Amino acid sequence: MSAPFPEGLDPETIRVFTRAVLRDLQALERMLAEGLVEDGPRRFGAEQELFLVGDGWRPSPVAPRVLEILSDDSFTPELALFNLEANLAPELLNEGAFHRIEAQLESLVGKARVAAREAGAEVILCGTLPTLVKSDMTLDNITPHPRYRALNDALTAMRGEQYHLRIEGADELMIRHDSVMLEACNTSCQVHLQVSPAEFPLLYNAAQLALAPVLAASVNSPVLFGRRLWAETRIALFQQSLDTRSATPYMRDLAPRVRFGEEWVKASVTELFAQDLARFRVLLAGPIPPDPMRELDEGKLPRLAALQLYNSTIYRWNRPCFGVKGDTAHLRIESRALPSGPSIIDEVANAALWTGLVLGISTELGDPARLLPFGEAKGNFLSAAREGLSAGIRWVDGKMWSAPDLLLEVLLPLARTGLEGAGVGEDEISRYLGVIQARVSTRRTGARWILDSLEGMGGRGKLSEQMAALTAAMASRQAGGGPVHEWLPARLEEGGGWTHTFMRVEQYMDTRPVTVNEDELLDLAAFVMDREGIRHIPVEDRDHRLVGLLSYRCLLRSLAERGHLNAGEALPVRDVMEKNPLTVAPETPTMEAIEIMRRERIACLPVVQEERLVGLVTERDFMPIAYELLEEHLGRNTRGLDTRLSTGEEGQ
Repeated sequence: MSAPFPEGLDPETIRVFTRAVLRDLQALERMLAEGLVEDGPRRFGAEQELFLVGDGWRPSPVAPRVLEILSDDSFTPELALFNLEANLAPELLNEGAFHRIEAQLESLVGKARVAAREAGAEVILCGTLPTLVKSDMTLDNITPHPRYRALNDALTAMRGEQYHLRIEGADELMIRHDSVMLEACNTSCQVHLQVSPAEFPLLYNAAQLALAPVLAASVNSPVLFGRRLWAETRIALFQQSLDTRSATPYMRDLAPRVRFGEEWVKASVTELFAQDLARFRVLLAGPIPPDPMRELDEGKLPRLAALQLYNSTIYRWNRPCFGVKGDTAHLRIESRALPSGPSIIDEVANAALWTGLVLGISTELGDPARLLPFGEAKGNFLSAAREGLSAGIRWVDGKMWSAPDLLLEVLLPLARTGLEGAGVGEDEISRYLGVIQARVSTRRTGARWILDSLEGMGGRGKLSEQMAALTAAMASRQAGGGPVHEWLPARLEEGGGWTHTFMRVEQYMDTRPVTVNEDELLDLAAFVMDREGIRHIPVEDRDHRLVGLLSYRCLLRSLAERGHLNAGEALPVRDVMEKNPLTVAPETPTMEAIEIMRRERIACLPVVQEERLVGLVTERDFMPIAYELLEEHLGRNTRGLDTRLSTGEEGQ
């Protein structure tokens, strides 16, 4: 705990607020001992996060305007200006409960859609928005609320360096970022279950055991920045985007702020709060609340505001929550791992499965702490996040199950038992668990729908067009209301064509260009250009900074000057390359890049960020725009020209 204090929060302020958090924890222990936390009817609820998209199905930073139009306390801002959150009223867990939750979600999302359309946007329910690009994640898009700025400043200062994101799946994503805005790539549908103090350890452990198979059946986030990564990429992204750890010279075991946990709960919810305080520095400080012990002495019910603020900066996938409503205090388990979407009925089905399993495990199997090593439960969770229904899950019988077999043969009946025991009606149990059964039987999760849709596009169109088509199809299918296992695949044409997806350079640049080092042999570079059929190669130094551009023109000039390229000397690339080439940034508007290339009579533009190459655009990349504009101008089809040009051998 030797990290520096966040800028703007001096050590004394942090110490004073930390003392308030400790006093709140002491007060909670006293409240539990004196029976002042509710031990009554079971309630559950949810929080729905969503994306706002505009032209080209791209993120639209209109949340303040949408909130103004809504004028509804059920809606709150989120970290990014293109996100919103809707908070559902808690429901008693009894007959009709899930029908009521579905009706609430339909109503709130419907209101959000109407308000968003008035603001020129649309609502999308998805774990990670396909059309996001890295330049969307700047602080220009952070919600202008002191809490979010303070959180960003605190986490960034504590980390002491840029955030490094690395996620490997079918593709690999490696980027650096300078703020916590990467967290805004995620949206979830969080489920809350109220529990009594006495049963908290058992039910929390049951929630931990249940989370892996529920997530395996619910994955909906396989794509980020155009890369195919984990089945539920949110899990890796959220952990890395809020990670304050930095590398150490030794193998020190530092806990991430976003995590599954380290061990089963033994006796009380306070164990989790105490573990967090022992591992994680207080990040934010609010007004110092009244002394909770004195309030208890006076017969008042303390709100424990300091503890609640601190707890909001700790991100367990199953998070313990304390709350006060009216004159009653209560405990909840908040499940944060389930993604937003694909549809409202899918989300309610996920909630029913998780709730039923938590209750079914606790009544039918007993405490998971006696049935399975904690490391196995944690491993199950990570496997489910990576592989979805392709994951293997170690269960309490000691067997390694495939996720579909475990769900269909063991867990769906167990969830049914749990829901029946809570008084949930047979019709709604059959409705929502039936959705899960059909989804698992057909292997058609939201993640699978996205990947199958991309495969069905057969490589047609630019990546940005494919991402727009996915997002447009999501909007269309969500409006239809059916569960994802019934959805038809997305079609490329649904994205609206090139005019919506060629707005900025980063939407269509080649992110895997062939490059050479400035010290490499010129003959090798010429060989690569010939064999790969390319006309331009960016040249980097040993630190991967762009230092030049090698082109056929450079080679021809060298040939003219020397008579031939290999005149008995091993020339390095730097002797021939064009130094200090013109470049553009990823967020450069397309038409601006076209104008630069036209004005300067160049056929290639390296795309650079922080002096490092991140992509390449060539005149060939602008062909789709040229074809479409030519068609519009001539009023006739030029697809024959398209075919002839696009089959040429020239590449980058």
